[in-house]
Amino acid sequence: MPASLWPPAPRCVDVALDVPLFRTFAYRVPAEMAWPIAAGTRVLVPFRNRTAIGICLGETEPPAGVTLKALRAVVDDTPSLPAPLLHTARWIADWYAAPLGLTVRAMLPAALLQPGAAVPASRTQRLVHLVQELPSLLQREQTFARATQQRAVYELLEAQGGAASLESLRTQAGCSAGVFTAMVKRGLIAVRDESVPRDPFAARAGVAPPPHPSPAQRAAIDAILAGDPGQVFLLHGITGSGKTLVYIEVLREVLRTQGRTAIVLVPEIALTSQTVDRFRGAFGNDVAVLHSGLSDGERFDAWQALRRGERRIAVGARSALFAPLEQVGVVIVDEEHESSYKQSETPRYHAREAAIVRARAEGALVVLGSATPSLESWERADRGQAVRLTLPDRAAGAQLPPVQLVDMRSAVKEALASRAPQAPYDPLLRVFSPVLLAAIESRLTRGEQSLLLLNRRGFAAFVQCHGCGDVQVCPHCSISLTYHRVPESLVCHYCQHHTDVPSSCARCGHATLQRRGLGTQQVEKLVAERFPEARIARMDVDTTSGKWAHTQILDRVGRQEVDILLGTQMIAKGLDFPNVTLVGVVDADTGLNLPDFRASERTFQLLSQVAGRAGRGPKGGEVIVQTRMPQAHAVTHALTHDFVGFVHEELGARRHPAYPPFVHLANVMVSGVHQGATAAAATAAAEWVTQLMRRQGLRDLVLVGPAPCPIDRIKDRWRWHFLLKSSQPRLMTRVARYVAERCPVPADSGLRLVVDRDPVSLL
Repeated sequence: MPASLWPPAPRCVDVALDVPLFRTFAYRVPAEMAWPIAAGTRVLVPFRNRTAIGICLGETEPPAGVTLKALRAVVDDTPSLPAPLLHTARWIADWYAAPLGLTVRAMLPAALLQPGAAVPASRTQRLVHLVQELPSLLQREQTFARATQQRAVYELLEAQGGAASLESLRTQAGCSAGVFTAMVKRGLIAVRDESVPRDPFAARAGVAPPPHPSPAQRAAIDAILAGDPGQVFLLHGITGSGKTLVYIEVLREVLRTQGRTAIVLVPEIALTSQTVDRFRGAFGNDVAVLHSGLSDGERFDAWQALRRGERRIAVGARSALFAPLEQVGVVIVDEEHESSYKQSETPRYHAREAAIVRARAEGALVVLGSATPSLESWERADRGQAVRLTLPDRAAGAQLPPVQLVDMRSAVKEALASRAPQAPYDPLLRVFSPVLLAAIESRLTRGEQSLLLLNRRGFAAFVQCHGCGDVQVCPHCSISLTYHRVPESLVCHYCQHHTDVPSSCARCGHATLQRRGLGTQQVEKLVAERFPEARIARMDVDTTSGKWAHTQILDRVGRQEVDILLGTQMIAKGLDFPNVTLVGVVDADTGLNLPDFRASERTFQLLSQVAGRAGRGPKGGEVIVQTRMPQAHAVTHALTHDFVGFVHEELGARRHPAYPPFVHLANVMVSGVHQGATAAAATAAAEWVTQLMRRQGLRDLVLVGPAPCPIDRIKDRWRWHFLLKSSQPRLMTRVARYVAERCPVPADSGLRLVVDRDPVSLL
């Protein structure tokens, strides 16, 4: 039979669907549909008993002996996931052992993958446009002979680029609606209802960057811009050294000279407003913001503006990495050491590592910035996989603040011994040393601001019976309940369980229940009682749950309407207030003794970062650190701002036994609703992996465990885990994927198995 008479091969595409399965699905493309269908395009397909939206992954061979279902529609005109983003999705799914469909879901606005879901409606506004040009003064005199208000409106509109909102023009010109009606009739202007992007940052004034980089900043900028496509730079700059100006100058070159786009990641929503102000001061409306604190409509409008090329810089937290930008020229990860860059749900990706992958796919530069880089990034530079750049001095000649250590063991004893015999007990003595109290008082006297860090929210860490010692614990988690004073209740910080504070012990009936431990609410109360004239703001999860709460508090600090800012770790990073001359760490020990190999690293980073908030202006600054563990190396190195010394000592502790960055790690966790079944399943899973290692001869893979997790029950689910270690990343990738996909877990007792590659915490 002539070749032309053979029936044409069926056209098939591979599709990723939003389902927790480690596979994709083939669909037939009807003859009437346009061909080919670009990879990254959304398609409408039948799936089981429903219609679903998936992402086309490209053409595929039809599987033998299978009758394929047909595509129902192609949703996009252009791909929702450009090729570099699709490449990044595949890498994330492979490296972090996640289904590709769930990875794709994390990259797109939720409404785009839900058939029939209403895309957030655009906000409409009445806009006025210039229609008739009057270039000469004579024309204007003739046109507006007696219509002075019309001329005022015309020239206001002209000054604003020929288009502005009707409401703002009326306010500025102080005229009635009749003026606009008359101008429309004369053909001078047109008034139309148009959709406008919902930009919650539009009304904020930008902050102009310094006019000239320092020699060290210029050297870093030039080195970055001379980098090859895909090159990774680790910008290690001490706090206050001007890393943001380096970012801005690099962006300026990438956008204006190269005509490309950029992504800037920040670790906390709390940092977004200050970061956006700085970048908008340099780039105006080229900046779009993406983070979870925005409404669905605001996020969707920003996503669309980036996709259409109307905005060329995406700024935001972790998910901003997936901004639908074309021709990305640089990806900046600020405070790259922060654990918040790690996603806690599937796909459990780390934005820093995924940023490097996307940048290489785009041919873009990568800048990882931090005053206290992660050990992984530091070791990456030592291996030659990144170029380390240093900003050793603070900008504008400012100096790092001196750090004073207060040993609270002796300070409390001395304070209690020195009080008068009949004096009532003052709880302030156990919380604040005389040195810190005097420092706060001196700042209040001089009109300067203080920042107090305590990385534990609530009023008291737990409530304990004075009679039998029983502690109130969460009925759903293996954790004590935290006492909150406002509103008064006992709260679990893991599952958010709330209960009233009992009047007596449920175990023995004793009427005295004592509050133990310290939280930000208690510190706020003590400070307010000691300094009643002070204006105090508290910044923790409890005070920042509302939209814009972070921004409102920080704006008050910036306007010097707050004398003392008290908070958890969210006040320790990236904030720049020149009038803050005192930083007090109320308790430096809160994270030191956690059963996690990163405990010392996190403590050092937190102390160094919060110390860096002081002394950023001409008044200088001072840091006072209170601790009961003054010999801990995380504390001693933070006292002298000695990052390199800390790294040397900490890396030595990570070699034996081996932990990252010397090995790759996967935390395999089994959870279930019954304790015994969960333990048995975890033990069986660990044995299954052990047998796999023996059969395959995997000598460079070590299994540690199984054992209960340090917090062995959360939200009514018992938790056991075991660790996999390997120095070979490809081997870890294969094993992690194989375990996640195939490790047998019984279907009863609600058992689940999760593989967390490169965990940032083992709690």
